[in-house]
Amino acid sequence: MGLVVRDAASVMTAGQMVGAAREFADRMATRRSIRHFSSEPVPMEVIEEAVRAAGTAPSGANLQPWRFVVVTDGERKRRLRELAEAEEREFYARRASPQWLEAVAPMRTDWRKPFLEVAPVVVVVFEVHQGPRTPKPYYVKESVGIAVGLLIAALHQAGLATLTHTPSPMRFLNEVCERPAEERPYVVMPVGFPAPDAWVPDLERKPLSEVLVRR
Repeated sequence: MGLVVRDAASVMTAGQMVGAAREFADRMATRRSIRHFSSEPVPMEVIEEAVRAAGTAPSGANLQPWRFVVVTDGERKRRLRELAEAEEREFYARRASPQWLEAVAPMRTDWRKPFLEVAPVVVVVFEVHQGPRTPKPYYVKESVGIAVGLLIAALHQAGLATLTHTPSPMRFLNEVCERPAEERPYVVMPVGFPAPDAWVPDLERKPLSEVLVRR
């Protein structure tokens, strides 16, 4: 096993490092979750490259316990929406706490999930646990969470909009995506271009001074 050695010619100056970090942060500051998608197709190669970027995430013991199922088939997306809305209808009507409903009110979200059918691509991310064909993984949720973060960043860099959707419970996704029991649904991500009339809540992010602590 080799080690990566920095080439002296490729080392950035402090100014270049700050500039690169600032450029990336500024780009990501324009990202917003979208719930109103255009049905306009997206290049599949973009999705593949974004998943490739996600696959570079660190993981426990380098076991890479993730699976990215890219759904584009119209009938499969229709079934996904149908089952997700059934779970979400029950959740919003009976299981969601008043605090949760109050917290998400500014997003104007409810049990209706048309984006699961309208978006040209839906990426369903699964955690891969121990099974007949897979070894025991470590730090699964942490590893998959990091990979999803990279996926979101890569898709945004490529000019595509996303949403992280977690219907509860999610086991129906194994049936829709034809995945084995050792794979457990983690998140559903519609991907595409925003609809021309997409509504996005005007939310503010916490300032750096509130989230960064120096010691």
